Amino acid sequence: MRWPRSLRYDLSLVLALGAVITLVLLSLHAGPMASLETERRQGAPETSEAPGAPAEPPARPAPAPCLPNTSLAAHPDFATQPAHVRDFLLYRHCRDFPTLQEPPAAKCAPPVFLLLAIKSSPANYERRDIVRRTWGQERQVQGATLRRLFLVGTAADPHEATKVNRLLALEAREHRDILQWDFHDSFFNLTLKQVLFLEWQKTRCPNASFLLNGDDDVFAHTDNMVTFLRGLDPERHLFVGHLIQGVGPIRVPWSKYFVPRLVTPDEHYPPYCGGGGFLLSRFTARALQRAAPALDLLPIDDVFLGQCLRHQGLRPASHSGVRTAGLRAPSARLSSFDPCYYRELLLVHRFLPYETLLMWNALGQPDLACGRRTQVY
Repeated sequence: MRWPRSLRYDLSLVLALGAVITLVLLSLHAGPMASLETERRQGAPETSEAPGAPAEPPARPAPAPCLPNTSLAAHPDFATQPAHVRDFLLYRHCRDFPTLQEPPAAKCAPPVFLLLAIKSSPANYERRDIVRRTWGQERQVQGATLRRLFLVGTAADPHEATKVNRLLALEAREHRDILQWDFHDSFFNLTLKQVLFLEWQKTRCPNASFLLNGDDDVFAHTDNMVTFLRGLDPERHLFVGHLIQGVGPIRVPWSKYFVPRLVTPDEHYPPYCGGGGFLLSRFTARALQRAAPALDLLPIDDVFLGQCLRHQGLRPASHSGVRTAGLRAPSARLSSFDPCYYRELLLVHRFLPYETLLMWNALGQPDLACGRRTQVY
């Protein structure tokens, strides 16, 4: 059946007008909800801070992508280097990366006595969870305020990165302790992580009196740290940990710590403290912030900080309570996992999550007694 041409025109006009009205109504109804959902997906910060909390800093514009320094590829030794070394050399100059997750400004509302800056890989959720439940609790110790922050990059694999970025967004929303940048989190990029944190801390958390910089697999006796730091002046130089000196680059390619001459021709490192954990003052943090931009990045992060100290005319110091090389029992018949060995220490490296929980609970026992015949574990 064919409709008259005029009637077909009128019918088409009515249908088109109805479609336009429907679209307008739908957009009016769905617009605010769509915007809200977009904010949630992008991890927009919640605005439920307590009255009087510091205002959120303005978001920085995303930096332009950093291009590789391809001139290095012409060096005759470049092609013989392992892939991770070549990648480091090509992008060594890159120091500005987008921030994916950032804690609210109230994180560093003064007074912060000890800021726990903990390096963590994106997928290490169990370690972060245990730290939050044990020595990394945000609390008051002898009247001193402790605040916690995890320093994280992104996974190199795109599919894995999608998963862990969602995980970190959830953690950031619940705990407000994630500081994440959009660079590949790897061993050779730990120095980049340190540099980005120093830059963030300079503007976002400059007034913390002292900092613990450490890994997420350490056991940190934060109560003892407060006791040690209470009588010290944050405006004087302090950088203490497990002191390492008289060593130089490892030149064998199979080593995790391999640094070829193409990266640094120096045969001797300056004195530095093992990167598993060390304490520093506000004064020294500012010195590191001044030095870092003036030096070429080195893929060994703790050595790079030693270079920064030397640049500023400062030296690291040893503290017997920091054991980044682990702890050994005095006899093979005894277990090194005994809280009596740990109750006077500041930090011990290489703890599994369940070991951290056990040690924290053991040290919290009010009836803990240590003697020759005492063995808790």
